[in-house]
Amino acid sequence: MSDLYIGLMSGTSLDGIDGVLADFSGPRLQVTHHASAAFAPALRAELLALNTPGDNELHRAALAGNALSRAYAEVVHTLLQRSGHPASAIRAIGAHGQTVRHRPQEFDGTGYTLQLGNPALLAELTGITVVADLRSRDVAAGGQGAPLVPAFHQGVFGRPDETVLVLNIGGISNLSVLGADGSVLGFDCGPGNALMDHWCQQHTGQPFDKDGAWAATGQVLPGLLAALLQEPYLHKAPPKSTGRDLFNPAWLAAHLQPFAHATAADVQATLTEFTASASAICANSYLKNSKTLAVCGGGALNGQLMQRLQAACPSLRVVATDALGLPALQVEAAAFAWLARQALNGAPGNLPSVTGAVGPRVLGAVYPA
Repeated sequence: MSDLYIGLMSGTSLDGIDGVLADFSGPRLQVTHHASAAFAPALRAELLALNTPGDNELHRAALAGNALSRAYAEVVHTLLQRSGHPASAIRAIGAHGQTVRHRPQEFDGTGYTLQLGNPALLAELTGITVVADLRSRDVAAGGQGAPLVPAFHQGVFGRPDETVLVLNIGGISNLSVLGADGSVLGFDCGPGNALMDHWCQQHTGQPFDKDGAWAATGQVLPGLLAALLQEPYLHKAPPKSTGRDLFNPAWLAAHLQPFAHATAADVQATLTEFTASASAICANSYLKNSKTLAVCGGGALNGQLMQRLQAACPSLRVVATDALGLPALQVEAAAFAWLARQALNGAPGNLPSVTGAVGPRVLGAVYPA
């Protein structure tokens, strides 16, 4: 039986889709091919709009899910073309979908997490089995449904001689604490790229601040940084997870009111420092036996952010996960390939020590080819 899987990830950064072809047949995971695709502007705008209540959103969400699945299918076809494999050689696709609401344990005690997508359509378009809806079972079991990547991180980056810290910086940042004794912790630290990207789009028309170059021209506003760091979420004990439900433009606008005369570049510098500081607060809590903070996700490509992280974590070596053998933009997609494999093998995909679920659970719904 094939041990080739495709993993697809489109995260809260809303910058597009990353896909990998992962081979699990050897002693260690091998990512043989990687493909990415930016979202069409109209789809990106609609996915962003669906993060907040709006008119006729059930209809709009269904159509956005269809459009997302078509975009996913294009990435799958690119991976097949580059690899030379037929669809029949791939055991399954792990398709994360696009998170538009994440409210675990709220409202009725269970809450919900909602990822848009149409996995049935993706299975039709590709001829490959699809594993999707990978978070809701953990939420049903009393967990946060996030983060799900720490178990994968342990298998890929864990070391018996030191505690490794892995920081994923997408729209939201999350930390995995991979103990030398095999223990694993993980939780969402706070905002990743979401606020920086929003501010950059609003003031420069660019979807993100490439390499943090614009932020580097500004000065950090100490008063604003202090106000942002007072956010109660940052001081909650794990297990915890968050998303654009909290760290969104309205949240930012409320904090910016007393700083109306600040320059846009100074706000960008402060938001970059905020992401670094919130992540560093988490990382610096787990310094015992830790030497390395390995960063993945789009934030690893932001040179200014990486500099600020290093300054905020002076006792750690801050590097991209490329230095540990897996490129920063491939890690999350590879994790969802792994989660699809876990599901088809009847193996748990969550870690109760991370999500707070009452026990390990097989995650995901399967849509056969």
